[in-house]
Order: sequence, then C-alpha cells, then structure tokens
Amino acid sequence: MSAPAITPVFVRLKLSLLRNGLRQSGGRKAAYITSAVFALLFAALQLIGLIALRGHAHAESVVVPAAAVVGLGWAVMPLFFPSGDETLDPTRLVMLPLRPRPLVRALLTASLVGIGPLFTLCLLVGSVVAVARGGAAFAVAVVAVVLALLVCVALARAVAAANVRLLTSRKGRDLAVLSGLVIAIGAQIVNFGAQRLGASGLGELDPAAEVLQWVPPASAIGAVHAVSEGSYGLAVAQLALSAGALVALLALWSRHLTRLMTSPDGSTLPSAESAAKERSSTGLARLLPSGRTGTVMDRSLRYIWRDPKTKAAWVTSLAIGLIVPVFNAWQGTGSVYFACFAAGMLGIQMYNQFGQDTSAFWMVAMTISSARDAYVELRARAYALLLITLPYATLVTVLTTAMLGDWQRLPEALGLSFALLGAMLATGAWTSARFPYSIPQEGYKNVAPGQTGLAWISIFGGMMAAALLCAPVIALTIWLNVSADGDDWTWLLLPAGTAYGALLAAAGLKLAAPRTARRLPEILAAVSKG
Repeated sequence: MSAPAITPVFVRLKLSLLRNGLRQSGGRKAAYITSAVFALLFAALQLIGLIALRGHAHAESVVVPAAAVVGLGWAVMPLFFPSGDETLDPTRLVMLPLRPRPLVRALLTASLVGIGPLFTLCLLVGSVVAVARGGAAFAVAVVAVVLALLVCVALARAVAAANVRLLTSRKGRDLAVLSGLVIAIGAQIVNFGAQRLGASGLGELDPAAEVLQWVPPASAIGAVHAVSEGSYGLAVAQLALSAGALVALLALWSRHLTRLMTSPDGSTLPSAESAAKERSSTGLARLLPSGRTGTVMDRSLRYIWRDPKTKAAWVTSLAIGLIVPVFNAWQGTGSVYFACFAAGMLGIQMYNQFGQDTSAFWMVAMTISSARDAYVELRARAYALLLITLPYATLVTVLTTAMLGDWQRLPEALGLSFALLGAMLATGAWTSARFPYSIPQEGYKNVAPGQTGLAWISIFGGMMAAALLCAPVIALTIWLNVSADGDDWTWLLLPAGTAYGALLAAAGLKLAAPRTARRLPEILAAVSKG
C-alpha cells in the first residue's frame, strides 16, 4: 500500500496557518489585509510598468537586474524575518515519519501560497512580456517564469534550512537587527540610482545586465530575451543554468532537512568557557560612575547591546542618521545642517524610556521612592544615551562638513545638533513619564495593541516640542547668517548651542522626575501591557 500524498496536506496546513493567524486579533487582520492590498496594488502597477517597457531598447537592462534583486530578496528574507512564516522552521516536523524528498516537494508547493510568491510572479510575468518577441519567445517565457519562481522559493527554503538552528536561537534572532540597516541603506541606494538613471538613461544598466544574465534566477529571464534575438544556443545555456541551480538548491535543501531531522540541536548551548568568561567580564562597567548612576548606565548600555528590539532601534537610527547627510553630501545636494539628522535620530531613543524595560520595569519601580530617585534614574539613562550620541553626532557633522568643504559652518552645525539633542532629551524624559507604552517582545511590532495613539503622541508630539524649544538657536543662526558682519560671530553658535542644549536637558529631567515618581503605578501598568 502506497503512502498518501502529503503535498495537499501541507498546502491546507499553510492556508490554515494564514487563516488562524488572522483570527488572533482584529488589528492583525487589518494590518495583514492592508499590507496585502498595498503589496498587490504595487505588484499590479509594477506589472503595468514592465509591460510598458515592451519594445524599449534597454528593456532587458531593467528586467534582468530586477529579477536578480528579487532573488537576492528571497535569499536574505529568512535571515532578517525568521518568524515571518512558521513553515520556514522544519524542526517542528521532526517527530513526524516523513522522508526528505516528499517533504521537500510538499514544502516547496506550500511555499507558493502567499503574497510574496504572487508579488514575485507578477514581476516575472511583466519581465518576460517586456522582452519576449515571437511565439518561441513566449513559449520559453512560460518555462522561464516557472523556473525563476521555483528558484526564488527554493533559495529561501535552502537558506532557512541551513540556518534554522541559528535563527530559532536567541542570539540568532539578532540577525533581524540588520534588516533596519539594510532597508535604510537600500532606500538611499535606490534613491541615488534613480537619480543617476533619470540623468543618464537606462543605458547605465547595460553592464550590470550583461553580468546578471548568467546569475539564476535572472538567467531565466535572459533566456527569453536571447530567444527574441534569435540566440537559441545562448537561451538553452541560460535555461540550463537556472534549472541546474534549482536542482542544486533542492538537493542542498534536502540534505539540510535530513540533518535537521536526525541530529540533536546543540547550537544554543554555550560552552562552560564562554559562560565563565561572561560571568567574569565587567567591561565598560569599571569605567562608569559608582552608585545608582553607574548601575543605571550599565543596564541601559546592556539593553542596547543585548535586547533585540532596543538594538534594532539603535542600529536603524545610527544607519539613517549617517546615511541621510552623507548621501546628500555625496550627491552634491546636501548641506551641513543635514548633519543635525544624526542627533535627531538618536535623540528619539530617549522617548519611552520605561517602555523599553517592559514588565521588568517593576524592579526599577521598586527602587524609586522619591522625586530624587526618579531624577537620578532619568539622568543616568540620559548619560548612557549621550555616551553614544555626542561622539556620533560630532563625527557625522565633521564628516558631512568635510565632504562639502564648508568648514566655516561647522561650529553652527555642531551647535544646532547639540541644542536639538538637549531638547529631545528634555521632551523624551517628560513624555516617557506622561505617555509610556509597551513594546511587545515577540514579533516585529513596536507598540502593543491599543497603544498606538500613545506612541504617536509621545514621539511626534515630543519631536514637535523639541523643534519649538530649539527655535531660539535656529533664529540666532538665521540672524547671524543674514546680517552683514554675522559671519564673524557664527563660531559663538557652538558654545551657545551646547549650553542651551544642556540647560534644556537639565530642566526637562527636573520637570519629569516628580511626575515619574507620582505615576509609577500607571507607568508600570502601561509598559507591562504587551
């Protein structure tokens, strides 16, 4: 008696996972439907845009790199979002009597269900329509689309299977931190590339397309163009390359599945040597002040280094704070004042200070019995932030100034950055006590359900207040730059901005401390909600 087919079972399992996930909460269902609508709308517009390229001299130079970028996205997505799809973790099936080959077929088919595969299918269809000319080309296009889609899905599965032990461990989840950095850098690269293409035309992509047409899954799209040009031998070679890549990926996937199903998991067990080293290491703590201030600073810095959510926020802020001024300066369209973006991005980390502690805040609350205790707590957290922000903001400002060669404006740019940072420390301390909200530890949400309004008020309201508090320094900067002999006095903006920012920060901490001490029960309830 033959074993029943498991592929339909896995397809139904994937559909059940999607359906049951949407039943968990109305907010999750609304978020999923909204993201699906936007993704499908973008896919439809992308499909129309690619079809519009049909007949263009450089259509191949667009669609081949696009297919390569999509393949790269499928490869890195499991690393950055390991919990995005529950079926990416084959260790959940270890106790079932399943053989690798049927399991690979079933999982591959189930992987074709979802928004991602549909989005990729639309892009691939638009790509082949853009370059296909003639009946033979369209016949090859059908094979090319299927091959390219299967290569993308198999690539994601092989990467996930090869790294599943790491991705499901606590330290492995820190890989998701890189997603913010990649998105930030990628957005700026796309922006820069779009500007270059707008100025020079699509011919700029020809060299990249010549190389990428031999890289699966882009080679399958290149095969369609080759048939359209009458190069049948080239098309066969490119299709064979994609087919070979698919076979290799499936074999690699099957091999990793076999090892996962039959070997124990020791990846998350630290060695005794590393554990002893962790216990004996004091690191930066020896350089921090004694007493409560040093203890709080040490705790805050450990959160930045160890907590995935906190680390992700810091990495993203550090990346964007550097990329925006530097990329604009690189393109020759920037200004030294863009360097204030670095101080602004890191100043945001002062907001919702207690929400970063989540339910562990009760241990902090136990040590606060007066406004003085609250003041020392907030001041130490601000010190920990300044320990990173001050040298970072200075470095970004100097780098931006050097790229622009506008050294005369360095003092005023630094003064504005320090004033903005002080204002954000002041408003961040106050909103942390007045509008605390919880940050869920699981998943990728940064706000607990029902607290979105609090987050908006805390962050954007605080940022607007910080901008208003910086108005005197901004006005002084404008006045000195427009006055006849003001250039001789712009250097005063550095000490003036620094002193003003320090006064704002001290005043904000003093005002926030009594409110923090009075509202400890409310803060604890708010930050523990998620």
